[in-house]
Amino acid sequence: MGRAARMAGAALALALGLSGAVTGTAGAATSYSFAVIGDVPYGSTQLGLFPKRIAQINADPNVKMVSHLGDIGSGNCSSSYYQKIKSNFDKFVDPLVYTPGDNEWADCHRASVGRGNPLDRLASVRSVFFPAPGRTLGQNAIPVSAQAGYKENVSFAAGGLTMATLHIVGSENDRKPWTGLGYTSPTEPQLAEEAARVEATIAQIRSTFAAAKSANSRAVVLLTQADMFAPGTQGSGYRRAFQNIVRALASEAALFQRPVFLFNGDSHGYVKDKPLTTTKWQTFYGLTGSVANLSRVTIEGASTVDEWVRVNVVSGPEVLQIQRVAYT
Repeated sequence: MGRAARMAGAALALALGLSGAVTGTAGAATSYSFAVIGDVPYGSTQLGLFPKRIAQINADPNVKMVSHLGDIGSGNCSSSYYQKIKSNFDKFVDPLVYTPGDNEWADCHRASVGRGNPLDRLASVRSVFFPAPGRTLGQNAIPVSAQAGYKENVSFAAGGLTMATLHIVGSENDRKPWTGLGYTSPTEPQLAEEAARVEATIAQIRSTFAAAKSANSRAVVLLTQADMFAPGTQGSGYRRAFQNIVRALASEAALFQRPVFLFNGDSHGYVKDKPLTTTKWQTFYGLTGSVANLSRVTIEGASTVDEWVRVNVVSGPEVLQIQRVAYT
C-alpha cells in the first residue's frame, strides 16, 4: 500500500473513530456500520423524501460512512439537477462515497432527457460531484486515495476492510448505441471512453486487492452501479461490456481467499448471492472453477424504494452482516 493510500486510510480511521484500519491483523475487527443506498431519488416524490431519508441515516449512531451506488434519478440530465442532488448529498453528516450510474450520463442521449451528449454529461458529473479529487463528500469529508485520471474511483481502509469504488454502469457500460442522437451502433469516442474506463477499472480492482494483501485486511468491499449478474438471459453485448472486469474480479478474489463483497444497484430488486458459484455465470463469462468467497448484494432502488442497507462489520468469520432497514 502506497503512502497516499496509508494516509487516506489513517484519516478515514480517525474520522470513523476506528483503530487498526490500515495495518490490523486479519483476525482484528472494529465494530461499526456503513450505509449503502442507490438508484435514488427517482422522480419528484422520491426527491421530496430524500432529505428525510438522509436524516434517518444520519440519526443511526452506528453508521460511520455512507455509499451511494449511482443513478441519482431518471429523467433529468441537467447540470442544475446534478447540483440539486449534490446539495442533498451535502446533508449527510458522515463521509459519503459516490460512484456514478448510467442515468446521470450514459443514458442522457435519450429524447426524453434532452438528447445530451453522454460524454459531455460525464464531464459535468465529474465536475459537480468530484470537485476535490481525493476527498469524500458529506459534511465530514475526509481524504481517500483517488485513481489517477478517474477521480471517481477511490479506495480506502476502514476497520480491517479494504474498500473501493468502481465506475461501471448499466446500459452495457455505455456500449449501447446513443439512439437519441441518431446512432444505431456505438461511436468511436464512445467505445474509446468505455475501453479506457474498463482498463482503469481493472487496474483499480488489482490495486485494491494488492493493498488488501499488504494491509492483511479481513475482507475486500467493492462498490459499483452496474449489475453484472442481472436476472434474465443476457446477450453478447452484455458479455462484452463486463467480461474482462468479471474475469479480473474472479481471479483476484480467488487469489485473495478471504471474503470479498460486491455491492451494486442498477436492477433495483434486492438480491444477496454468490454468482460465481453458479454454472450459469461461470459459463457466461468463460470462467473455470467456482469463486465461493465472492458475495454480491444488489440493493433495492427506483421509484418504489422503501429501504436502505445497513452493513455491520462484525468480529466473526462472516465479517459483514447485511441488514435491510425500512425507511420511516
